[in-house]
Amino acid sequence: MYRVMLVEDDARLAELVTEYLSGYEFSVELVTRGDVALERFKSLAPDVVVLDLMLPGLDGMVVCRKLRDMSDVPILILTAREDSYDEVSGLEQGADDFVNKPVQPRVLLARLRALLRRAQGKAGVDSRVLEFGTLRISTTDRTVNWRGQPCVLSNTEYKLLLVLAESAGRVLSRDALLKKMRGIEFDGLDRSIDNSISKLRRKFEDSDSEKIKTVWGEGYLFSPAAWH
Repeated sequence: MYRVMLVEDDARLAELVTEYLSGYEFSVELVTRGDVALERFKSLAPDVVVLDLMLPGLDGMVVCRKLRDMSDVPILILTAREDSYDEVSGLEQGADDFVNKPVQPRVLLARLRALLRRAQGKAGVDSRVLEFGTLRISTTDRTVNWRGQPCVLSNTEYKLLLVLAESAGRVLSRDALLKKMRGIEFDGLDRSIDNSISKLRRKFEDSDSEKIKTVWGEGYLFSPAAWH
């Protein structure tokens, strides 16, 4: 059985989704408030999250961003909002899929199964250590050390640093980075990569952009020599 954390304040819809998914390979735990979802996530450890955007307590976009910083868990946004801006924003915050209400239960089931297949395909054991001068990245326990001290990164920052380091010396476009990190294409509007690059530069005192270079019109380059 797969554990689904359903964050939804519409009682009728929550009942329908729970009843339908429970007839298959899913057990559903319902959370009705955004400000409760983050703590419940830690105790439930779900395999996938279905998240409404219009929630009491804390907006669903904020919940999505905070969940993504905590975990790689697949997140499907299910919302009545139909503005394309919300879809772009949700994907920028780290959601893996975006579905408008009303949704056919069998369509939701298929989307969840697809997300879980994708997640399982990435779940192989990774036990590498990447070292560049004073930077050390261990994929076994997802730790980063710099100048002999642990460096605390969000989940998104860690994944971005790892993808860049794996391609050290090569320019990666925003499109390539998004595909490697989240399996989506760059739409020309998504600024999440640029924002995360800025955060990494601050944490690694890279104000002159020598460690992570900007190659104008092309993308970003992780410079191995700059970490010595």
